[in-house]
Amino acid sequence: MRIRWALFVAILAASQETLLAQDTTAAPPADAVSIEAVVATIYDVISGPVGDRDWARFRTLFADGARLIPTSPPADSVVAPRVLTVDQYIERVAPFFARRPFYERQISAVTERYGHIAHVFSTYESLEGPDGPLLTRGINSIQLYWNGERWRVLSILWDSERTGGPIPQRYGGGPEGT
Repeated sequence: MRIRWALFVAILAASQETLLAQDTTAAPPADAVSIEAVVATIYDVISGPVGDRDWARFRTLFADGARLIPTSPPADSVVAPRVLTVDQYIERVAPFFARRPFYERQISAVTERYGHIAHVFSTYESLEGPDGPLLTRGINSIQLYWNGERWRVLSILWDSERTGGPIPQRYGGGPEGT
């Protein structure tokens, strides 16, 4: 009986060790303990000089099946969102980051939360360097959920500011964007 019990404990320990080793979705606690930390980490990872980003850290922020959805400027009044997985997003932006510096920072946030879900309208500015010049501004619409231990991003949908579509003042835009 003791041999079976010892064998059971050994198998259980080995399986837990294997599961922990395979868990690539666990975020460092500081990155996922609050909504603000998740949003700050998103901006931190995608910002930097020419070169690679910490994509492993980026992936830890997202739920399985999460989507990143840029919208393209209206052409003939048709908005064309592109729905990307996290890996598709990385494949799309990595070549750009390899050629150019890119910095993005939050300039305003409006967060709504109910129970285990949250939505952040995160107004951003994209820059060529840490202090400019300005490339564009826009809003990231970030949906998250709390799993009882940490926040995970389900989706990020974003749109860039353009002529005829200024950022509203309530989201950090100027008085002309109402």
